[in-house]
Amino acid sequence: MDHQVERWFAELQRRCLERRVFCSVDELQAALQKWIEVWTEHARPFRRTRTADQIIDRICRYCDRISGPAHS
Repeated sequence: MDHQVERWFAELQRRCLERRVFCSVDELQAALQKWIEVWTEHARPFRRTRTADQIIDRICRYCDRISGPAHS
């Protein structure tokens, strides 16, 4: 359940807050309320599309790539 909440907040940040400027608290609250309403209308559970092994393999490849001499 905790991961679902974290994922929801990540979506909120990515889809509603990133790259936006709010000139007032009221404007921010209105944008959040609208996003929540739209999200609720089209709600669906998060699904993992990769296995844990696939995720770990991808992380390992990324770590190998960034630990090379070009990133030192």
